[in-house]
Amino acid sequence: MRTAIIVGVAGTKLSRDEAVFFKETRPAGLILFARNVESHDQIRALNDDVRSAIGTDEVLVLIDQEGGRVRRLRPPLGRELPPASAYGHLYGQDHAAGKLAAFEAARLLAEDLRRLGINTDCAPVLDLPVPGAHDIIGDRAYGRSVEQVVALAEAVADGFIAGGVLPVIKHIPGHGRATADSHLSLPVVDEPRDVLMETDFAPFKALSRLPAAMTAHVVFSAIDPSAPASISPIVTHEIIRGYIGFDGLLMSDDLTMKALSGRMRSLAEAVIAAGSDVVLHCDGVLADMADAASGAGELKGDALRRFDAAIAVTHQARPFDIASAEAQLARVLTFAAGAAESV
Repeated sequence: MRTAIIVGVAGTKLSRDEAVFFKETRPAGLILFARNVESHDQIRALNDDVRSAIGTDEVLVLIDQEGGRVRRLRPPLGRELPPASAYGHLYGQDHAAGKLAAFEAARLLAEDLRRLGINTDCAPVLDLPVPGAHDIIGDRAYGRSVEQVVALAEAVADGFIAGGVLPVIKHIPGHGRATADSHLSLPVVDEPRDVLMETDFAPFKALSRLPAAMTAHVVFSAIDPSAPASISPIVTHEIIRGYIGFDGLLMSDDLTMKALSGRMRSLAEAVIAAGSDVVLHCDGVLADMADAASGAGELKGDALRRFDAAIAVTHQARPFDIASAEAQLARVLTFAAGAAESV
């Protein structure tokens, strides 16, 4: 049996109690943060130990490695990566060049991650910022038009997939309009449904073919004023699975974010009851993640089918020209530096 949860760990090594938890619970995955990384050998050893404890290599090992300010692996552990907006600036001058740079940089990053035993990146961001929104998205967005966000996010996702790394699009069905940071409080979006369909939801609908997504802790009052999308059956079934048409692996954003409140077991139960496949619990506090795991329950049925499809992506790496990819990344970094200096 596998449990429908992805969890963090406290430090750079798997403790004895954590190893027992992984062996008994057999979670769907592990997510890494800055607290978990100190050297390449250590990262590989930690990932190997987690897989050994679970008893299978079929484990999703996640990291948030978007680029810019959202990077768990910073030099010298990881290469320099620009924010998503840098690709947007390049795309504004040359559509083809922007998409090529986005694809090649993602393919290069996939190679870096796989060498560390990491097979899933919580990227790209498909959120569409609007004037007046909280800057928690900001330069993490590829642009402010649906067309541009779709073009660049698709290139990034395809680059990951070509490298055998699972992309997790976020934050479905949209966080760009939120006026609060869901890490700190619960955002409420009051825009009418028809406007949301034309804007916030549109990038996710256009890329609904992608294999995995992370939900938003955002209330859309025109759809379900009583619950954020991550624990709303209405938003999940009517919008994410319905209007958007997403049939990939659906995971919640982190249960420990302050947008949510309540016991971890109850929150996990709410995520699964709403229609997500997997619960995400990130802070590495063993008692809390065990409580969340008890609420997440068994990974089975359609959720297991989607998990298996997501795992299959991680076995599909194709050869590529590393020198060409590095040249493309260098180009966008130079372009981003020049754009910053001109401000």
